[in-house]
Amino acid sequence: MKMSVKQIFLVCTFLCMNVTLSAQFTHGTTGLLNAPSAEMQDVKTVMIGGNYLNDRLTPKPWDYGTYNYYVNFTVFPFLEIAYTATMFKAKTMHLGWVDPEKFCNQDRYFSARLRVLKEGQLWKHMPAVVVGTSDPYTESGDGQINTTDGNGYFCRFYVAATKHLMVGTERFGISMAYMYNRRTSNRLNGLAAGVTYNPSFAPNFRLMAEYDNINYNIGASYLLWDQFQIQFLMQDMKHLTGGLCYKIHLK
Repeated sequence: MKMSVKQIFLVCTFLCMNVTLSAQFTHGTTGLLNAPSAEMQDVKTVMIGGNYLNDRLTPKPWDYGTYNYYVNFTVFPFLEIAYTATMFKAKTMHLGWVDPEKFCNQDRYFSARLRVLKEGQLWKHMPAVVVGTSDPYTESGDGQINTTDGNGYFCRFYVAATKHLMVGTERFGISMAYMYNRRTSNRLNGLAAGVTYNPSFAPNFRLMAEYDNINYNIGASYLLWDQFQIQFLMQDMKHLTGGLCYKIHLK
Protein backbone atom coordinates (compact mmCIF):
# COMPACT_ATOMS: atom_id res chain seq x y z
CA MET A 1 0.00 0.00 0.00
CA LYS A 2 1.44 3.39 -1.02
CA MET A 3 1.35 6.25 1.47
CA SER A 4 1.07 9.95 0.65
CA VAL A 5 3.54 12.51 2.04
CA LYS A 6 0.92 13.74 4.49
CA GLN A 7 0.19 10.21 5.73
CA ILE A 8 3.94 9.62 6.26
CA PHE A 9 4.14 12.94 8.17
CA LEU A 10 1.30 11.90 10.49
CA VAL A 11 2.84 8.49 11.16
CA CYS A 12 6.18 10.09 12.03
CA THR A 13 4.47 12.61 14.30
CA PHE A 14 2.68 9.94 16.29
CA LEU A 15 5.83 7.80 16.52
CA CYS A 16 7.61 10.81 18.01
CA MET A 17 4.97 11.71 20.58
CA ASN A 18 7.43 10.90 23.39
CA VAL A 19 9.75 13.71 22.27
CA THR A 20 10.23 17.78 22.07
CA LEU A 21 10.30 21.19 20.07
CA SER A 22 11.04 25.05 19.45
CA ALA A 23 11.81 28.22 17.21
CA GLN A 24 9.11 29.92 15.01
CA PHE A 25 10.61 32.56 12.80
CA THR A 26 7.82 33.44 10.33
CA HIS A 27 6.13 35.69 12.94
CA GLY A 28 9.38 36.85 14.54
CA THR A 29 8.64 34.99 17.78
CA THR A 30 9.81 31.87 19.57
CA GLY A 31 8.01 28.73 18.44
CA LEU A 32 8.18 26.10 15.75
CA LEU A 33 8.30 26.95 12.02
CA ASN A 34 4.91 28.58 11.43
CA ALA A 35 3.13 27.26 14.54
CA PRO A 36 3.47 28.36 18.19
CA SER A 37 5.10 26.47 21.04
CA ALA A 38 5.55 27.08 24.79
CA GLU A 39 9.33 27.42 24.63
CA MET A 40 10.88 30.70 25.78
CA GLN A 41 14.20 32.39 25.11
CA ASP A 42 16.59 33.16 27.95
CA VAL A 43 15.69 36.38 29.76
CA LYS A 44 17.04 39.59 28.15
CA THR A 45 17.49 37.91 24.77
CA VAL A 46 17.11 40.26 21.79
CA MET A 47 16.46 38.77 18.34
CA ILE A 48 16.76 40.79 15.14
CA GLY A 49 15.94 38.97 11.92
CA GLY A 50 14.35 38.82 8.52
CA ASN A 51 12.84 36.24 6.20
CA TYR A 52 11.74 35.49 2.69
CA LEU A 53 8.08 34.34 2.76
CA ASN A 54 6.72 32.40 -0.21
CA ASP A 55 3.36 33.45 -1.64
CA ARG A 56 1.54 30.38 -0.26
CA LEU A 57 2.60 31.08 3.30
CA THR A 58 1.20 34.61 3.45
CA PRO A 59 -2.52 35.53 3.55
CA LYS A 60 -4.34 37.69 1.01
CA PRO A 61 -3.65 40.25 -0.41
CA TRP A 62 -0.12 38.83 -0.91
CA ASP A 63 -0.09 36.78 -4.10
CA TYR A 64 3.68 37.08 -4.47
CA GLY A 65 6.77 36.21 -2.44
CA THR A 66 7.64 38.90 0.09
CA TYR A 67 9.95 39.70 2.99
CA ASN A 68 9.55 40.52 6.64
CA TYR A 69 11.83 41.78 9.39
CA TYR A 70 11.40 41.79 13.16
CA VAL A 71 12.78 42.79 16.54
CA ASN A 72 12.03 40.52 19.50
CA PHE A 73 12.80 41.01 23.21
CA THR A 74 12.33 38.58 26.09
CA VAL A 75 11.67 41.16 28.79
CA PHE A 76 11.25 38.71 31.67
CA PRO A 77 11.65 34.91 31.85
CA PHE A 78 7.86 34.70 31.30
CA LEU A 79 7.24 37.55 28.80
CA GLU A 80 8.30 38.01 25.17
CA ILE A 81 7.26 40.84 22.85
CA ALA A 82 7.99 41.37 19.15
CA TYR A 83 7.49 43.89 16.36
CA THR A 84 7.20 42.52 12.80
CA ALA A 85 6.85 44.27 9.44
CA THR A 86 5.95 42.57 6.14
CA MET A 87 6.61 44.24 2.78
CA PHE A 88 3.91 45.16 0.25
CA LYS A 89 4.39 45.66 -3.49
CA ALA A 90 2.88 48.65 -5.27
CA LYS A 91 0.39 46.44 -7.16
CA THR A 92 -1.12 45.37 -3.83
CA MET A 93 -1.55 49.00 -2.80
CA HIS A 94 -2.98 49.91 -6.26
CA LEU A 95 -0.45 52.71 -6.75
CA GLY A 96 -0.44 53.26 -10.51
CA TRP A 97 2.40 55.79 -10.40
CA VAL A 98 4.82 53.28 -8.86
CA ASP A 99 6.38 50.24 -10.53
CA PRO A 100 3.95 47.44 -9.51
CA GLU A 101 6.85 45.07 -8.84
CA LYS A 102 8.55 47.38 -6.35
CA PHE A 103 8.09 47.09 -2.58
CA CYS A 104 6.66 50.40 -1.45
CA ASN A 105 4.91 49.85 1.89
CA GLN A 106 4.74 47.49 4.85
CA ASP A 107 2.25 45.92 7.23
CA ARG A 108 3.27 46.25 10.89
CA TYR A 109 2.12 44.36 13.94
CA PHE A 110 3.06 43.44 17.50
CA SER A 111 3.17 40.00 19.13
CA ALA A 112 3.23 38.98 22.79
CA ARG A 113 3.80 35.66 24.56
CA LEU A 114 3.16 35.05 28.27
CA ARG A 115 4.33 31.85 29.97
CA VAL A 116 1.69 30.70 32.45
CA LEU A 117 3.46 27.54 33.67
CA LYS A 118 7.06 26.38 33.46
CA GLU A 119 7.86 22.87 32.33
CA GLY A 120 7.74 20.53 35.37
CA GLN A 121 6.46 23.32 37.65
CA LEU A 122 3.59 21.46 39.33
CA TRP A 123 4.64 17.88 38.67
CA LYS A 124 7.55 16.13 37.00
CA HIS A 125 5.99 15.50 33.60
CA MET A 126 4.02 18.74 33.29
CA PRO A 127 4.52 20.64 29.98
CA ALA A 128 5.20 24.35 29.81
CA VAL A 129 2.13 26.45 28.91
CA VAL A 130 2.15 29.77 27.04
CA VAL A 131 -0.68 32.06 25.91
CA GLY A 132 0.04 34.44 23.07
CA THR A 133 -1.16 36.60 20.22
CA SER A 134 0.14 38.14 16.99
CA ASP A 135 -1.39 41.13 15.20
CA PRO A 136 -4.38 41.29 17.58
CA TYR A 137 -5.44 44.89 16.85
CA THR A 138 -5.84 47.04 13.75
CA GLU A 139 -6.45 50.79 13.53
CA SER A 140 -8.21 50.49 10.16
CA GLY A 141 -11.83 51.61 10.29
CA ASP A 142 -12.79 52.43 13.89
CA GLY A 143 -10.10 50.17 15.31
CA GLN A 144 -10.87 46.53 16.07
CA ILE A 145 -9.51 43.57 18.01
CA ASN A 146 -9.59 40.28 16.08
CA THR A 147 -11.03 41.86 12.94
CA THR A 148 -12.57 39.72 10.18
CA ASP A 149 -11.29 41.79 7.22
CA GLY A 150 -9.05 44.74 6.46
CA ASN A 151 -5.73 44.97 8.26
CA GLY A 152 -4.76 42.49 10.94
CA TYR A 153 -3.67 39.99 8.28
CA PHE A 154 -1.57 37.90 10.68
CA CYS A 155 -4.02 37.99 13.58
CA ARG A 156 -4.08 34.93 15.84
CA PHE A 157 -4.66 34.02 19.46
CA TYR A 158 -3.38 30.78 20.94
CA VAL A 159 -2.55 28.65 23.94
CA ALA A 160 0.40 26.27 23.52
CA ALA A 161 1.96 23.46 25.55
CA THR A 162 5.46 22.00 25.13
CA LYS A 163 7.21 19.03 26.73
CA HIS A 164 10.87 18.02 26.29
CA LEU A 165 12.28 14.54 26.76
CA MET A 166 15.64 12.85 26.49
CA VAL A 167 15.82 9.49 24.72
CA GLY A 168 19.27 8.26 25.61
CA THR A 169 21.52 11.16 24.61
CA GLU A 170 19.03 12.52 22.04
CA ARG A 171 16.77 15.50 22.77
CA PHE A 172 13.26 15.53 21.39
CA GLY A 173 10.14 17.60 21.98
CA ILE A 174 6.47 17.85 21.25
CA SER A 175 4.12 20.85 21.20
CA MET A 176 0.42 21.23 20.77
CA ALA A 177 -1.53 24.47 20.46
CA TYR A 178 -5.06 25.71 19.95
CA MET A 179 -5.23 28.68 17.58
CA TYR A 180 -8.09 31.08 16.85
CA ASN A 181 -9.02 34.15 14.84
CA ARG A 182 -12.07 35.45 12.95
CA ARG A 183 -10.32 36.32 9.69
CA THR A 184 -12.12 35.79 6.38
CA SER A 185 -8.76 34.90 4.85
CA ASN A 186 -6.06 33.09 6.83
CA ARG A 187 -8.79 31.63 9.06
CA LEU A 188 -7.47 29.82 12.13
CA ASN A 189 -9.70 27.80 14.44
CA GLY A 190 -8.30 24.53 15.69
CA LEU A 191 -5.23 22.54 16.66
CA ALA A 192 -1.61 22.89 15.61
CA ALA A 193 1.15 20.46 16.57
CA GLY A 194 4.78 19.67 15.90
CA VAL A 195 7.89 17.76 16.90
CA THR A 196 11.59 18.69 17.03
CA TYR A 197 14.84 16.79 17.24
CA ASN A 198 18.21 18.11 18.44
CA PRO A 199 20.87 15.48 17.64
CA SER A 200 23.52 14.94 20.31
CA PHE A 201 26.33 15.17 17.73
CA ALA A 202 25.11 18.65 16.63
CA PRO A 203 23.20 20.30 19.53
CA ASN A 204 22.86 23.62 17.67
CA PHE A 205 21.06 21.89 14.79
CA ARG A 206 17.31 21.33 15.02
CA LEU A 207 14.95 19.40 12.75
CA MET A 208 11.25 20.28 12.89
CA ALA A 209 7.98 18.96 11.53
CA GLU A 210 4.59 20.55 12.16
CA TYR A 211 0.95 20.99 11.25
CA ASP A 212 0.22 24.74 11.54
CA ASN A 213 -3.59 24.40 11.38
CA ILE A 214 -3.50 24.81 7.60
CA ASN A 215 -0.43 23.07 6.16
CA TYR A 216 2.12 20.36 6.97
CA ASN A 217 5.63 21.83 7.09
CA ILE A 218 9.14 20.52 7.61
CA GLY A 219 12.28 22.52 8.27
CA ALA A 220 15.47 23.05 10.22
CA SER A 221 17.50 25.68 12.02
CA TYR A 222 21.15 26.02 12.93
CA LEU A 223 22.65 28.34 15.54
CA LEU A 224 26.10 29.51 14.42
CA TRP A 225 28.55 30.91 16.99
CA ASP A 226 25.65 31.10 19.50
CA GLN A 227 24.43 34.27 17.75
CA PHE A 228 23.35 33.69 14.15
CA GLN A 229 20.37 31.42 13.59
CA ILE A 230 19.82 30.22 10.03
CA GLN A 231 16.43 28.64 9.35
CA PHE A 232 14.23 27.35 6.56
CA LEU A 233 10.94 25.55 6.08
CA MET A 234 9.25 23.68 3.25
CA GLN A 235 5.65 24.87 3.47
CA ASP A 236 3.17 22.13 2.52
CA MET A 237 6.30 20.03 1.86
CA LYS A 238 6.95 21.96 -1.38
CA HIS A 239 7.44 25.73 -1.05
CA LEU A 240 10.64 27.18 0.41
CA THR A 241 10.80 29.93 3.01
CA GLY A 242 13.88 30.91 4.99
CA GLY A 243 15.67 33.58 6.94
CA LEU A 244 18.40 34.71 9.31
CA CYS A 245 18.21 35.87 12.92
CA TYR A 246 20.85 37.58 15.08
CA LYS A 247 20.60 36.88 18.82
CA ILE A 248 22.00 39.16 21.51
CA HIS A 249 22.03 38.23 25.20
CA LEU A 250 22.00 41.44 27.27
CA LYS A 251 23.65 41.49 30.69
